[in-house]
Amino acid sequence: MKSTVEQISPTRVKLNVEVPFEELEPEFARTYKTLARDIRIPGFRPGKAPAKLIEARVGRDAVLAQVVNEALPAKYSEAVDETDIKAIGQPEIDLAELEYGKSITFTAEVDVRPDIELPDYSTLEIEVEPVAVADEAVDEQLQALRARFGTLTGVDRPVADGDFVSIDLSATIDGKEVEEAATSGLSHEVGSGELIDGLDEALIGLKSGEEKTFTSTLVAGDHSGDQAEVTVKVLSVKERELPEVDDEFAQLASEFDTVDELKADLSERVARSKRMEQANAISEGLVAKLLETVEVALPEAIVTAEVDSQIHQVVHSLGHDDAAFESLLEAQGTTREKFEADAREVAEKSVRTQLLLDAIADQQETEVGQDELMQQIMFQAQRYGMQPAEFAQQLQQANQVGAVYAEVRRSKALSQIVPDVTVKDTAGETVDTTEFYPRPDAAEDASDADESADDKS
Repeated sequence: MKSTVEQISPTRVKLNVEVPFEELEPEFARTYKTLARDIRIPGFRPGKAPAKLIEARVGRDAVLAQVVNEALPAKYSEAVDETDIKAIGQPEIDLAELEYGKSITFTAEVDVRPDIELPDYSTLEIEVEPVAVADEAVDEQLQALRARFGTLTGVDRPVADGDFVSIDLSATIDGKEVEEAATSGLSHEVGSGELIDGLDEALIGLKSGEEKTFTSTLVAGDHSGDQAEVTVKVLSVKERELPEVDDEFAQLASEFDTVDELKADLSERVARSKRMEQANAISEGLVAKLLETVEVALPEAIVTAEVDSQIHQVVHSLGHDDAAFESLLEAQGTTREKFEADAREVAEKSVRTQLLLDAIADQQETEVGQDELMQQIMFQAQRYGMQPAEFAQQLQQANQVGAVYAEVRRSKALSQIVPDVTVKDTAGETVDTTEFYPRPDAAEDASDADESADDKS
């Protein structure tokens, strides 16, 4: 097979492929075997009819067409590998006229990853907020821990902010009861804002057995988004009694013996959380700096597909009702043209970022291990509330495992170059990035040291 490449643009090429007829012999054998099994020819058992009789029955040109159609995807992939192009997206294939016994020729236009000139990372500098552990943040963690070990006690007084109540809810629209909005014995923490707007304000001041009606917008069911008259009735009121912050509490709520040790641990947890936030800010800042610094040509077809996907997701969520989509846009004070323009802006940034990180991954020769891939799958499964095995199966069925692999590879590639970048906080101090972004050679040294220690033991 012979393949040549024509560069149409920085992001698109045309493959010219010629497949000698004799290379199709294995495909012909498989096709004849399939047809022999499906076609009944008198005097021959299923699957035993000779090729000549099959050709006579269905026509030699029809056999050739089936052979080529089945062979084309593999030949295209072979041409991509042979020419070493970095194809992305689906190709547009143009097949020349077929003639039995002659070479098969076809062209394939496809988008490719553009050549990207990457900078010297040591010349890049990004700025992030410094890590600061406020006493208020530590106290917030302590109060949350107290709440976990608090007890609820019934009280005979009006509802106050922070109380726990049991309530009945009902709603009417134009005097007609909304059945799906009615519920009994619902537990609710006053002030949490977890239910409908106006509920917490209506509850404060009510006693057990009292009720109040207020106007609110329903958030679920057939009347979602509609204004309704909502009635809430208080069945019971409880307040949470929090334990005293002392050594006894520290021993109850943690592995520490004293409250000072507990507070020190909470302070370190807050500090680590802040350092993780800073690490995320470093990643985001570095991507932004790279996008400012590096020119990335965009494959138009890929961007358009991304835009179409965004629009499809929204329309799909509305039951493929274009009228509902237009109504949604109108309610948001925008137009389809503005929505599509915003979607294109998001798509262009997304595609540019992916191409840039892929180029860095190639430069860094980034590899992803099976354990790293599974860790990401487990993380995503947890986000969707699914079992990892079930989620992995759905990824395979949707042919999305490759997308997850690419996501992990890009993230890993970015982390590999962070140590080469200068990171400073807004106070002008250099930030040590080694906690979350160790140098690859340092990781290798640590691994070698562990192996050496194992050998000695």
